[in-house]
Amino acid sequence: MRASDAERERVAEILREAVAEGRLEMEEFEQRLDSAYKARTRGELEPLVRDLPAVGAAPVPAPTAVRPRTGSAARWAERVGKPATSGGAFAFWGGFRRRGNWTVGKVFTAFAMWGGGEIDLREANFEDRETVIRCFTIMGGIHVTVPPDLNVDVRGVGIMGGFGEDARDESVPAPDAPRVRITGFALMGGVGVEHKRSKAEKQRLREARRERGRLEKGEDR
Repeated sequence: MRASDAERERVAEILREAVAEGRLEMEEFEQRLDSAYKARTRGELEPLVRDLPAVGAAPVPAPTAVRPRTGSAARWAERVGKPATSGGAFAFWGGFRRRGNWTVGKVFTAFAMWGGGEIDLREANFEDRETVIRCFTIMGGIHVTVPPDLNVDVRGVGIMGGFGEDARDESVPAPDAPRVRITGFALMGGVGVEHKRSKAEKQRLREARRERGRLEKGEDR
């Protein structure tokens, strides 16, 4: 039987849970996730999660069983295609902040002069799968925070200042995540891009690790 988009997303969700709990290595996770999105039938999907929890020999469960999640752990398909709530931000001798549950426009322009701004995409929604964030600062600063699994391309220029991103951690961009290009310039100021998990996501991972530890102790006994 042909696989639906919902069934592919359900398998992707199970794989993400498995890698978060340490049941899959990152390389194997990437291979299985790629195969899931390329699968055409249920028969191709089932072997990808057969050895993981909550999956038996029955067909792939319906998406209604998916546990709602927040932050970057949520399925990206649910966070793309919403009406933009903000297309720009401006700060002059002051500051601006865009964070929490907001929707970034397809083109978002931020300007800060003698001031600063914060753009947090960890819990944000996106108007389009391709997003351009233009950051311009003169003797000021703009800080952009992104989840580790977001596709980000930083191509700004610093003139007597800095424009760049911090070192990525072990996480890799999710294949279904939107692409965000961050560009612009910093004159005698700075634009920094930080890859960082949200507090909710960190808490979820800590709980998953604790649960994994309890299971391993139980097996040892």
